[in-house]
Amino acid sequence: MTTFLMRRLLSIVPVLIGVTIVVFTMQKMIPGDYATAQLGAMATAEEIAAMQHELGLDRSVPEQYVMWLGSVVKGDFGRSLQLKVPVYDAILPKFGNTLILAGFSLTLAVLLGTTLGSLAGMRPNSKMDRLITLFAITGASMPGFWVGLVLMWIFAITLGWLPSTGMYAIKNGGGPVDLLKHVVLPGVTASLVSVALLSRLVRSAVLEIMQQDFIRTARSKGLSERAVVWAHALFNAIPPIISVIGVQVGLLLGGSLFAEVVFSWPGMGLQLYSSIAARDTPMVQASVLLTALVFSLANLTADLLHGVADPRVRVT
Repeated sequence: MTTFLMRRLLSIVPVLIGVTIVVFTMQKMIPGDYATAQLGAMATAEEIAAMQHELGLDRSVPEQYVMWLGSVVKGDFGRSLQLKVPVYDAILPKFGNTLILAGFSLTLAVLLGTTLGSLAGMRPNSKMDRLITLFAITGASMPGFWVGLVLMWIFAITLGWLPSTGMYAIKNGGGPVDLLKHVVLPGVTASLVSVALLSRLVRSAVLEIMQQDFIRTARSKGLSERAVVWAHALFNAIPPIISVIGVQVGLLLGGSLFAEVVFSWPGMGLQLYSSIAARDTPMVQASVLLTALVFSLANLTADLLHGVADPRVRVT
C-alpha cells in the first residue's frame, strides 16, 4: 500500500509542474505589464523600470519562471491588482466558501446519482428506467448558467421559497439554517451534470453485476430483489464509482464558477470571474493553481479509496 501511495503522489508532481508552466505562459500572453499595472498610468518610465528590476521582470523568461515558482512554493502569490492585498489573504476565505458549495454539491450528486442509478438498474427498460435515462441525458446537456437562471426564476422569484443571491441574508443573517437556504439553488445547479453522469454509471455497473454468478446465488437463497441490489450488486459496484466521484470533484469546481456568478456566491469562482474581467493576473494564477491542486488531491484520494475497496488495483 505504501508503494501504491508513493507512486500516486509522484504522479501529481508533473501535473502540477505542467499547470504552473501553462499559468505562467498565460500571464506572459496577456497584454500589459505587472509593474505598470501596480504603479498606475501616471508612473514615469524610471519608476516602472525600477519596479521591473525589483520584481525581476527585466530578466529572461526562464529566470522569471524559476523566481515565480520559488515564490509560489513558499506560498507567496504576489498582491492582487484589483483588491490591493496579498493574494493569499484574499483567496483563502473565498476558497473556504467554494469548498462549502462543492461539498454540498458532491454530497447531493452522490446521493441522488447512486439512488437513481440503482433504481434504473433494478428495473431495466421499465418506465422508471426510461424516465431516469431521459433525466440523465437532459441534465448532462443543459448549460449550468441556464439551469441556475431557471431555478432562480421558479424557486426564488416566482415561489419565493429560497433566496436568490449571497451566502447569508443581509439582515439578521447567519447560522447553518440560513446557510442551507442559500446553498440549495447554487448547489443543485452545480451538481446537475454530476448527478446525470453518476446515475448512468451506477446503472451500467448494477446491470453488469446483476449478471454475475454470485447474484444468482443470492437470489437462490431467497433474498428479495431490493436486498440483492443494495447489499450485493451496489456494494460490488463501489470501486469504479469511487474513481468517477474523484473526477466529479473537478467538474463540480468548474460548475461552481457558473453557480457562483449566477447566485453571487462569494467563492473562488466568482472572484476568478471578477479577476479575469479586471485582468488581475496574480489572482487568476493563484485560483487556477489552487483548483488544479484540489483536483489532483481529489483524484489521489479516489485512487487510494479505490485501492482499499479493490486491492487488485494496487499492483497496476
